[in-house]
Amino acid sequence: MRAAVYKGKQKLVVEDLPVPEPGPGEILVKVSHSAICGTDVHAFLYDIAPPGAVMGHEFSGTVAAVGPGVTMWKEGDRVIGGGGTPPPGSEAPLRRQEQYNYRLEGFSDTRKRGYAEFTLLNDWAPLAIPDNVSDLKAALTEPCSVAVRAVRLSNMKLGDVVTVLGAGPIGLLTMQAARAAGARKIIVSEPSATRRDTALQLGADAVVDPSCEDVISSIVNLTEGDGPHVVFECAAAPSTLDAALNMVRKKGSVMLVALAWESVPMLPVDWAGKEIQLNTTFGAEPYDWRVALDLISNGKVDLEPMLLDTDFLTLDGIQGAFEALIKPSTQVQMVVRF
Repeated sequence: MRAAVYKGKQKLVVEDLPVPEPGPGEILVKVSHSAICGTDVHAFLYDIAPPGAVMGHEFSGTVAAVGPGVTMWKEGDRVIGGGGTPPPGSEAPLRRQEQYNYRLEGFSDTRKRGYAEFTLLNDWAPLAIPDNVSDLKAALTEPCSVAVRAVRLSNMKLGDVVTVLGAGPIGLLTMQAARAAGARKIIVSEPSATRRDTALQLGADAVVDPSCEDVISSIVNLTEGDGPHVVFECAAAPSTLDAALNMVRKKGSVMLVALAWESVPMLPVDWAGKEIQLNTTFGAEPYDWRVALDLISNGKVDLEPMLLDTDFLTLDGIQGAFEALIKPSTQVQMVVRF
């Protein structure tokens, strides 16, 4: 099989590897689509993925073979590469450890994953794709589950005014999850005109261009001078976390979704007097995946505007795609299609 193998020092090389054989309790999945995630881009940029790793965790495909003892899947079943409930003791480290540092501990995995023609999964790991969801859309269940979890942990209430900073894939999905959860008004801040237009197509009530507007005063003015009830920080730009804390209303909530990998400036004296909450979220749990898949299936999360202008690529183009994505980008979503 062909796979994009990380060699270190920002280098991905497409190699021919043996097709793995599923062992007891495992299934072999033929990958159909694998979306490029910002987490993988950061692992590439900061050179923290282990050499030999095949990254990619936003993927869909078809069961190609099952190992001994597998009864819940059969050849030909369509699946997404996660969302199942792990048995006790098999949870991800961040779910079972009291202390967890993703920067230092998050990239120890050398499994061959979604940037390969085939990948192995434990039989409990995937979810079945509904008949009305395409393989392409199903590949975005994982980032949608991240958005679902962010909204569920954010303290957002029915009728709240919401701001989303950053209209990349996570921001656009968070915006839609917030609408599905009952947000009354949604304002999106994004410097890319392409992404701002996509946000409007997906139902944003207003968009702001932070490259030419004072984003704090503009959003406060759009919320009748009070500021939003909840701000979702989905950009991880140097200034956006402090901006979120400055624009949120008194006793409001900021949900940190996107992660800065370098120190960011903050001046707490400017906003601490508002007695606001700063919450964090990371990844998703099985229930969030199931909610995300339901939202995609019933149309409450619309993926079409995110995918119409998608840069589809083959494995041969993955090095160039990662090199492009570590720079300021206007793409909405990039997907490896097999």
